[in-house]
Amino acid sequence: MDLEEKWGKKYPVVIRSWNSNWERLSAYFAYTKPIRKIIYTTNAVEGYHRQVRKVTKTKGAFTSDMALLKLVYLAAKRIERKWTAPIHNWGLTVQQLAIRFEGRLVLDV
Repeated sequence: MDLEEKWGKKYPVVIRSWNSNWERLSAYFAYTKPIRKIIYTTNAVEGYHRQVRKVTKTKGAFTSDMALLKLVYLAAKRIERKWTAPIHNWGLTVQQLAIRFEGRLVLDV
């Protein structure tokens, strides 16, 4: 059964958007399964954002962009210490990313 045939009546705007943006959306499928999982798993990103927001929301205003940057940097360092759970198959996944983005991701060997 075709996607549009199955879901087109219920979600016409979504299907139209999917079809008109297929070239950009399909780039996702060029990645291996472990990399795709990292892309679609947003829990880590959401948790990071929540913790940074917790630090910045209590401040009414910042004296400069640098003041905000310093606060976010310190929050990121604190968050980083709490990250103890490794990503499943991270060694293989990071090697695949290093090959795909040669020169942009350098591995410590």
